[in-house]
Amino acid sequence: MTRDEILTIYESAIAMAGLERKGKTMPYTSSNGYMFSQLNKDHEIGIRLSKLDTEKFDKEFGAKPFMSYGAKMREYVLIPKELLGQVEVLSALLGKGFEHVNSLPPK
Repeated sequence: MTRDEILTIYESAIAMAGLERKGKTMPYTSSNGYMFSQLNKDHEIGIRLSKLDTEKFDKEFGAKPFMSYGAKMREYVLIPKELLGQVEVLSALLGKGFEHVNSLPPK
């Protein structure tokens, strides 16, 4: 898939979750002073999840670390390619990420 195709999927999932996309060159979502998803330069989507949600994600899809600009993003999972066609699932995961960062102390 091209970056534009993945970006369209990412934006659709964000809109479905009722969230706002930010960033011009590096699209991301944030709330409460924390970023909780992004599309990296390698055309991969990462979502920040709670420990419990990461464990559930790992059992279902195999949680792999998400890298951005050469750094491993703490608490993020890499969204596997097979989920890119499932906008509803991505939207629900974005909702989980939103809930997680809003449970943290504000920055």
